[in-house]
Amino acid sequence: MTAAIRTREEYEREESERLAPYAVKSAESLGRVVDEAEHEYRTAFQRDRDRIVHSQAFRRLEYKTQVFIYHEGDHYRNRLTHTLETSQIARTIARALRVNEELAEAIALAHDLGHTPFGHAGERSLDLLLEKQGGFDHNRQSLRIVDLLEVRYPDFHGLNLTAETREGILKHGSDWEHPVPLPPPTPSPSIEAQTTDASDEVAYTNHDLDDGLRSGLLTLEMLDEVRIWRHARESVEERLGGAPARVLRAQTIVALMNHLVTDLIEASGRRLHQAGLDSVAEVRARSSSLIGFSQQAQEDKTDLKNFLHINLYSHPRVLQVSQRAQSILGGLFRAYREDPRKLPAHVVARFALEGEARAVGDYIAGMTDRFALAEHRRLLDSDELL
Repeated sequence: MTAAIRTREEYEREESERLAPYAVKSAESLGRVVDEAEHEYRTAFQRDRDRIVHSQAFRRLEYKTQVFIYHEGDHYRNRLTHTLETSQIARTIARALRVNEELAEAIALAHDLGHTPFGHAGERSLDLLLEKQGGFDHNRQSLRIVDLLEVRYPDFHGLNLTAETREGILKHGSDWEHPVPLPPPTPSPSIEAQTTDASDEVAYTNHDLDDGLRSGLLTLEMLDEVRIWRHARESVEERLGGAPARVLRAQTIVALMNHLVTDLIEASGRRLHQAGLDSVAEVRARSSSLIGFSQQAQEDKTDLKNFLHINLYSHPRVLQVSQRAQSILGGLFRAYREDPRKLPAHVVARFALEGEARAVGDYIAGMTDRFALAEHRRLLDSDELL
């Protein structure tokens, strides 16, 4: 083999030398539900990442709500942009902590595949509609998508991802049946999974704040009550005092995110050093997460999240959309249950396998915002808008 080409085996050897002892190594993966031959040039986690990016569920994230419905403006985040921001933060943290970047990235890219249309309002609606079947949880639905609902391969259902990526997607269980064996439960997941979970929180806290300002539901004056924002703004104005207002606002968001990511890396690094871990098994045996902020940053982040819950997520405009979203998904669920002929044949075919309610719930959960609105108009002759 020419020296210009790096094979999978060579990359795996590099990982074993470069990564920390508590990092998940590609060559030591616990494997897939269905055994497959390894790729010549891509590691197991690189293949997971690529399968996720090429899935239908990943493409649909572009038209799924983060906070603001897609037709409210072209510059608001959606589930896809949130996912990409999360994955980049996760890679930065994983690289700094010498854990597996590709695994962290794969988990990040898949973590919201199971989200419903209309964001958390849609999730609450489906949770109520499927209450007798164990409810609905978007983390479990994400795993359901990659284990069952994606149809791309002749020899297995889903994407047949590695156990480590599936572990990171699941986060925690729920009460409904899963079609394939779940990753073995442990007190804690891998460092890579913990990193992605923290990255998700950093991403949505910052971009929801940015979108809230863009929408006018939040103002700079309101935010000055929040210590972490005020300090970031003051530091930016000290450096760039003559810059246009929109630049100052954007750079304050950048400074805020940089502060949180830097603190997360440094505080987590100290915990990992003090723990003296020698293996992934020791990580999983711990009862608490090793990835987290310093005490001061945690308090500041909590204050900011509380501010967002009170002033953005609970704003009458956002709540009004949430109520309409629940009405739309409830109407679709009832219409399909009353007349299954309105469903695609592949959905009806799954009734005998997992029950009518769960199959209908899967179909609705996979919808984009605009498709759900179009179906509601078609089935219920409704012009209800969000």
